[in-house]
Amino acid sequence: MSTRWGPAAGFTLPPALEAHEPPEARGLARDGVRLLVSRGDSGEIAHRRFTDLPDLLRPGDLLVVNDSATLPAAVRLDRLTVHFSTEREDGAWLVELRLPAEPRPRDGTHPGGTYPGGAPGEWLPLPGGATLRLLERETPRLWRAALDREVPAYLRRYGVPIRYSYVEEDWPLSAYQTVFGTRPGSAEMPSAGRPFTTGLVTRLVTRGIGVVPITLHTGVASPEGDEPPYPEWFEVPRTTARQVEFTRECGGRVIAVGTTVVRALETAVRPDGRVGAARGWTCRLVTPATGVRAVNGLITGLHEPRSSHLLMLSAIIGDEALFRSYAEALQEGYLWHEFGDVHLIDGPPSQSQGVSKWAGPS
Repeated sequence: MSTRWGPAAGFTLPPALEAHEPPEARGLARDGVRLLVSRGDSGEIAHRRFTDLPDLLRPGDLLVVNDSATLPAAVRLDRLTVHFSTEREDGAWLVELRLPAEPRPRDGTHPGGTYPGGAPGEWLPLPGGATLRLLERETPRLWRAALDREVPAYLRRYGVPIRYSYVEEDWPLSAYQTVFGTRPGSAEMPSAGRPFTTGLVTRLVTRGIGVVPITLHTGVASPEGDEPPYPEWFEVPRTTARQVEFTRECGGRVIAVGTTVVRALETAVRPDGRVGAARGWTCRLVTPATGVRAVNGLITGLHEPRSSHLLMLSAIIGDEALFRSYAEALQEGYLWHEFGDVHLIDGPPSQSQGVSKWAGPS
């Protein structure tokens, strides 16, 4: 079997391993989800709880988190749902027209999906007397569109969180926010940060582990098409860039909390290999061919078969280790998607610049 992870290769995800509800609805705390720990150098795999994270890192390590907060970006009509994705520089919004999210059959098929209709110049009446005008297709899936009022305020009144068919009922917007989310702008939750709680962050900081932010406003995912990312707005603050470089110089590890953080930091790498302050638009796709220069490890969820995110994971940990990790996750019944379990990935020595390894239990 090939272990080349990428959009053209994958595995079968049983429907039973899809997280259909938040862990709180399963009787767990946010930080009580399972944590798969993978080492790229030794191939070691361990099974922990997310509450163990402070014991798996060492003083001087740095967590970089995404402080983007989630918008209630879905507006439901009688026969369609409009997903508001990304505001462009000219004030237009990228939107996706989707068929209603019905519960996914247990045979694993995807009901609903992207609505194939629509035409440039078409007007769609929305709740509250608003009107959405389709301008032109940005991609085969996304439209450039204009709403006749201010979008964030409209969404706060009429929008609900985006929900795909594997989530079987609606949950409030608070279920789709992370403890780090202070800058509204994401169509979908930067979900790697979801298991963090105030208490866990306090334990991390008390142990001498730094936590610094970037911003990347996530757009609407492509659960059926496995598309590479399209341009999304990001910012790496100067203070964060300085802390990343200070950590590297002192022998600490830079661990990204989420693939969005990796994309932002890798976009901010300068020609001299150092991370600098940066802001703007990124559509960077991190692959084994591009490599990673800014991070030594990654905290992320478990990604769907053929997802382009698997290329990034392979760039950090290597094909063989990633293959073993996902085989182990499937065998041990880990849960996928935004309400599922978490994966802590330690890059091989070539990524670590000679710095410390993950700590064992304290």
